[in-house]
Amino acid sequence: MHILFATPEAAPFAKTGGLADVSGALPRHLHDLGHNVAVIMPYFKMVRDSGASVQPTGDEFSVPVGQVPRKATLLRSHLPGSDTPVFFIQHDPYFDRDGLYTEQGLDFKDNCERFVFFSRAILEAAKRIFDTLDVVHCNDWQTALAPVYMKTLYADDPLIGKAASVLSIHNLAYQGLFWHWDMRLTGLDWSLFNWKQLEYFGKLNVLKGGIAFADSISTVSKRYAQEIQTSEFGVGLDPVIRTRAADLYGILNGIDYNVWNPEIDKLLPAHYSPSDLAGKAACKAELQKRCGLPQRPDVPLMGAVSRLDKQKGFDLLADIIDDLMQEDVQFVLLGTGDPKYHAIFETIKLDYPQKAGINLAFNNALAHLIEAGSDMFLMPSRYEPCGLNQMYSLKYGSVPVVRATGGLADTITDYSEQTRETANGFSFEEYTPRALLNTIKHALAVYRTPEWRKLMLRGMQQDWSWTRSAAEYIEMYKKTIAKIGKRHTVEARQP
Repeated sequence: MHILFATPEAAPFAKTGGLADVSGALPRHLHDLGHNVAVIMPYFKMVRDSGASVQPTGDEFSVPVGQVPRKATLLRSHLPGSDTPVFFIQHDPYFDRDGLYTEQGLDFKDNCERFVFFSRAILEAAKRIFDTLDVVHCNDWQTALAPVYMKTLYADDPLIGKAASVLSIHNLAYQGLFWHWDMRLTGLDWSLFNWKQLEYFGKLNVLKGGIAFADSISTVSKRYAQEIQTSEFGVGLDPVIRTRAADLYGILNGIDYNVWNPEIDKLLPAHYSPSDLAGKAACKAELQKRCGLPQRPDVPLMGAVSRLDKQKGFDLLADIIDDLMQEDVQFVLLGTGDPKYHAIFETIKLDYPQKAGINLAFNNALAHLIEAGSDMFLMPSRYEPCGLNQMYSLKYGSVPVVRATGGLADTITDYSEQTRETANGFSFEEYTPRALLNTIKHALAVYRTPEWRKLMLRGMQQDWSWTRSAAEYIEMYKKTIAKIGKRHTVEARQP
């Protein structure tokens, strides 16, 4: 198949979150399965500053934004360790900025204009990249207008009009919501500004448009695909998502074992595997040393690497942290986020210097060391579309303690007497501080038994690689192409 993978960010070129990791890994694995894949994304300042080798293609073309033509320049690179091409849309007035979407915590005021331009530039670039195109795979609201354009302004295009569109939702909370007059920027007919398609309580909702028009919709776990059809997790879009339930897929993200693997991880002081765990003890000692904690091999050490946000369960963790510190434990935290949680955990660091190692920063090397050096990994998320850290933790033998939501529910089987031969972690359903604390105490009780080693090894031996996930995406593409082929055949028979 010939696949254009459209994304606002991809590692290692530009990243704000997990989407970049997906975009840097999935296309490479699709390519390894024998498909012709190209990635396309904006040429942000972060891309230029990444030091990546980016070459001009010599292609320039015009993209209308409203009635105003804007120049787009097409650049080219490739994903590291692969010959999978990555194309960049350069338009410096939109993308040559320090942030990707925000500045000092606030959205850029012209975000609608910027990503209207990018969504349409995706399709114009496709005509210069491909002679044959089967699938345009879009990701999140920043590319969600592309499926709308494919069914409207580009419906008669000999290349674009025949391609299938897929929209992946990585986090439904981010929808691209703008004032209604921004509809003029899209170049689309105002008739589409209605409650079934692009209108949302009087505003323009870009993601809603993508959901309404894409041939298939996917999200990043089976559980999250179910959750977003409910009022609790649908963030206002559950009615339109329910109308597309037959076209909705849940495909769990994979992880890259070339990067996240304790047997080869270059960021660790020692390597280890299920057959030889000695290196994990060395990693734990180094983590304790680096965080200023006593180097005790016997103490259960809990780690967390996260954005400090209510979504990630930090309201629960903040409520129980003092109670937790009364136990014989150590806790290491890495992350930044809400200033309220910064203040709470800075205080915990001062109150419990022998037990709490708090690092309010971004540090990739320390993130790897926390995965390797921890005995347990905490992810008590309110909601979690997929989650990657729990899968990293399994590989590193750091037993996850999670809330059973989204991808956390799909990957972690709670330990109990009934599941002792299949469990790989600990989980709880009720979103309360007490449920979290009780689950941690349960994990601590098991930690002091021979069962713990079995639990660790079971997780380390599981396969959460991209190879498995990529094969599921291929199946979705095939079904989508078959579906639109039937649709085109039916349409062709109409008088």
